[in-house]
Amino acid sequence: MLKLDVSWDEYHRSIELLAQQIHQSEWEFDRIVCLARGGLRVGDILSRIFKQPLAILAASSYSGVNQQERGKLSIASQITMTDANLGSRILLVDDLVDSGVTLQQTKIWLRDLYPEIEELKTAVIWYKASSNYIPDYYLSYLAHNPWINQPFEKYDHYKLPTLL
Repeated sequence: MLKLDVSWDEYHRSIELLAQQIHQSEWEFDRIVCLARGGLRVGDILSRIFKQPLAILAASSYSGVNQQERGKLSIASQITMTDANLGSRILLVDDLVDSGVTLQQTKIWLRDLYPEIEELKTAVIWYKASSNYIPDYYLSYLAHNPWINQPFEKYDHYKLPTLL
């Protein structure tokens, strides 16, 4: 399996470049919804850059050894946000799009539960060729579908005594 190792500096710079791409599109949105876990950091940083409120939706489709086996998508029953209204122009963010199922299903879920959504666009750092969904914004197209080793994934292998 091909692998792409990403450092913290590369990771943060990638989010900044993604923000620049979104800004240059001149599309205006009133809320960022990030998909936890992978999209949490992306959403947090974009929320700070664009000065827009952040909502968090937990979604998971990976399991098994090192969380590298794609399985059935599970979406939380609620969004976490600090106000009552989601907004009408939503930027849905995640770290990557691999198969496309998570972004596709999450868009359906959001539109079903929040009919006030008028426009919803998606943004990711990495867009893999294996995806059947094309995000509206992405920084890197990965033609060879590598496994991406993100800098925070090292914590998946830690055991508490190791941290001390």
